Amino acid sequence: MNKYELAVVVSAKIEDEERTATIDKVKAYVERFGGQISNVDEWGKKRLAYEIQKMHEGFYYFIQFEAEATAPAEIESRLRIMDNVIRFLCVRQDEA
Repeated sequence: MNKYELAVVVSAKIEDEERTATIDKVKAYVERFGGQISNVDEWGKKRLAYEIQKMHEGFYYFIQFEAEATAPAEIESRLRIMDNVIRFLCVRQDEA
């Protein structure tokens, strides 16, 4: 099992309940593909470095998890089609 960190930027134009549901869905995808979530870090609303889909702000979430090497590709393919997720990035953490 490898350690990964998934950064997700969620639209700031949606309500709190919908944003929570979106992150719950992302966590469900991680668990569905064999990942075990160790930490979810919510950074809150931050200004984006550049405009994305006419938005200047987004809610940032960082999810640390352990999973097999095939899991990130499966998770990313699901995140790519989610409406409220405007950006995401999954990186493998070093075993330092």
